Amino acid sequence: MLDQTRPLPALPGVGYKPQHYAEILADASPVGWLEIHAENYMGAGGRPLAQLRALSERFPMSVHGVGLSIGGEGPLDPDHLARLRTLCDWLDPASFSEHLAWSTHESAFLNDLLPLPYNSQTLARVAEHVEQVQDVLGRQMLLENPSSYLAFDDSEMSETDFLREVSARTGCGLLLDVNNVFVSATNLGYSPQGYIDAFPLEKVGEIHLGGHDEEEDDAGRPLLIDSHGREVVDPVWALLGHTLARSGPRPLLIEWDNDVPDWPTLRAETLRAARALEVVPA
Repeated sequence: MLDQTRPLPALPGVGYKPQHYAEILADASPVGWLEIHAENYMGAGGRPLAQLRALSERFPMSVHGVGLSIGGEGPLDPDHLARLRTLCDWLDPASFSEHLAWSTHESAFLNDLLPLPYNSQTLARVAEHVEQVQDVLGRQMLLENPSSYLAFDDSEMSETDFLREVSARTGCGLLLDVNNVFVSATNLGYSPQGYIDAFPLEKVGEIHLGGHDEEEDDAGRPLLIDSHGREVVDPVWALLGHTLARSGPRPLLIEWDNDVPDWPTLRAETLRAARALEVVPA
């Protein structure tokens, strides 16, 4: 039986950064929950784990993985899975999530989260890996939609249908990154609102928001890069409003992983997320 009994609150959360530790604890009501990247906390003891334990006594926690390579052709790394289980066993987070992407090839680890072709072969592999993760952790995981910069000719289904089928086969939930939708839709030329309308929103356990960079491709067309290095832009906030109007309130995370600002700047983003949630009928 997968643990699905302690969902995150439908409140704004923030990706935790150690430089904000003292200010978060000093703030009377900073955020509703915190998220960490699993790979930053797989060591044995020390200040990072002590601070994390103190935070977990006050806040619901979400663990977000970036290194499992769920879509990779090879088997999942058993040592990585064992370290992940150790972390989740003692932290006991309300949520664990990973990306629909791959980042490994043979023995090499690539410092990126790369997209997949959406076909029956990939579907079987991803579903097998998701089931393995859930079996090892003994808890449901959420699978996140990726940012895409290209599409595969051998895809047989849409990304939304692919995610729906993975969830149906494995019982996993989904993590909807609204900025990723906007980035992919701009880069590949489809409607972000249409993507949201087709998404299985009933499976969504978290919604993420982050910033992106704007560049141009070789033909002068807009090219958006999912950088997590700046504030959320207005069109993404608007897409969030469209999403929440259809989904209802959900746990809503602000991600800011590069060029991390001071706590008041990050706090201001969470306050804007709170206002977006306040206008959504429960």
